Amino acid sequence: MSGDIKRGTAEMTAAMLISGTIGWFVVMSGQPVSGVVFWRCLFGALTLLVICGALGLLRPGILTLRTFAIAVLGGIAIVVNWLLLFASYSHATISIATTVYNTQPFMLLVLGALFLGEKITAAKLFWLTLAFAGMMAIVQAKPGGSGDTFASYGLGILMALGAAFFYALAALAAKWLKGTPPHLIALIQVATGMLMLAPITDFSQPPADAGSWAILISIGVVHTGLMYVLLYGAIQRLPTHLTGALSFLYPIAAILVDRLAFGHALQPMQIAGAAIILFAAAGMNLGWTPRWLRPRALQG
Repeated sequence: MSGDIKRGTAEMTAAMLISGTIGWFVVMSGQPVSGVVFWRCLFGALTLLVICGALGLLRPGILTLRTFAIAVLGGIAIVVNWLLLFASYSHATISIATTVYNTQPFMLLVLGALFLGEKITAAKLFWLTLAFAGMMAIVQAKPGGSGDTFASYGLGILMALGAAFFYALAALAAKWLKGTPPHLIALIQVATGMLMLAPITDFSQPPADAGSWAILISIGVVHTGLMYVLLYGAIQRLPTHLTGALSFLYPIAAILVDRLAFGHALQPMQIAGAAIILFAAAGMNLGWTPRWLRPRALQG
């Protein structure tokens, strides 16, 4: 294994494990979702500003007006994605919300076909159908309790799906920004979020103690600034198939954190649905083609 592969693997693993713990930090912050996202954007922007300055990315001429506008639109999408995902945790648990959120590759598949003219192959359609079946299994795994409990569970799933959709929109914007320094895109995104959420953030009730502030600073510095640096470093060093494979550490870590920190265990039907979704996403990301869909000449 080459040095670049080893370093990229370590960076991608660290980025995914950091991402897998963010649900715990969001819940333990005790802040409204809009407040959590605002502070994430603020502390993330400060971190990324330093990083971009150190990399020499703040000099004039790097961005055109068009690329800046697309980055801002992508920022709006990524912030709405965070709002929906964090809000879904209290309705459908971190485990279920994160698993449902991992339908984002299929959202991007459809958007790519609509706006970029990308072809949906038979194999991709198969994985999309399989992911939908997994989603139905999770929806049918009704939690115990009253009808209001199930309504809340359903709302959490819808929020996670909405988060996946807006993430896919942000990814689509990133495709149009090919060649633009990714750390600069991230800085524009979090700065956009800070401006979006400042008018609706309640500054009259800030975090009450040092522990709460430490959690919010960690979400901004570690889960945003550091995670972006690790993720983009890994993407630059690793082949696509390895990046896709390691990305599944994120939902696995989130499920383990939810179980250990909050005691949320998945029901058998939820486990089955989650496994189907993650398997379908793996097939999609890694370019697997089921044997019966391969051309005859390639079989055997």
